[in-house]
Amino acid sequence: MNFEQFCYGDPKADTLLLQMVDDHDLAVIDREAAYIRELTGGQSFCMKAVKVHSWNQDLSPWPAEAVFGNEGFGEGAADTLDFLLKEVLEDPALYQRIFLGGYSLAGLFALWAGYQTDVFHGTAAASPSVWFPHFTEYMQTHTIHTDSVYLSLGDREEKTRNPVMSQVGTAIRTAYTILRDAGKNCILEWNSGNHFKEPDLRTAKAFAWLMNAAAPYSLLNENSQNLHKNY
Repeated sequence: MNFEQFCYGDPKADTLLLQMVDDHDLAVIDREAAYIRELTGGQSFCMKAVKVHSWNQDLSPWPAEAVFGNEGFGEGAADTLDFLLKEVLEDPALYQRIFLGGYSLAGLFALWAGYQTDVFHGTAAASPSVWFPHFTEYMQTHTIHTDSVYLSLGDREEKTRNPVMSQVGTAIRTAYTILRDAGKNCILEWNSGNHFKEPDLRTAKAFAWLMNAAAPYSLLNENSQNLHKNY
């Protein structure tokens, strides 16, 4: 397995952001990086975007039937995570902070990965596909190793006729409760709109929240104000 990698920001920064992406994400990722810089008050970071071959295969933790169209879900997440750890991350000691995040199914992958390894300091799950069959049950019976988790959802995402995806609102609330009760530093933010509105900004807000939560105290007030700007 070999995924194409793209680097943004400062390659020498001690904060590493990892994100699984597809062509749609790459089309707006420069704007996402700019949002992150603004929302964090100019904190230095290195973002490594890793392009998947098959979205439903490479990011799914276990097989599941199709919920839209004809393409089902595979079980390639373990191989994808192995590639991230061995080929992209390589040496965690090079970084003070390592955050894994993503949008939609990549957000679900980031959440799942936090249960597999303790290498990540935080999870940025923007509009994650927590409707995925049996995922919240998995969360209830396993322990996540990341200290901080950002969750978000659009306020119209659960208003869909798809019987599986319409459960996303209930699932995200359940996920937040599980993480909160486990004592994790966790937030659930509601964005306006459906699943396809401003994925670059939503993902940037996810990473920025993690970065600001771990930032020096002198940066916290300014960065907190940036996060609550109206875009």
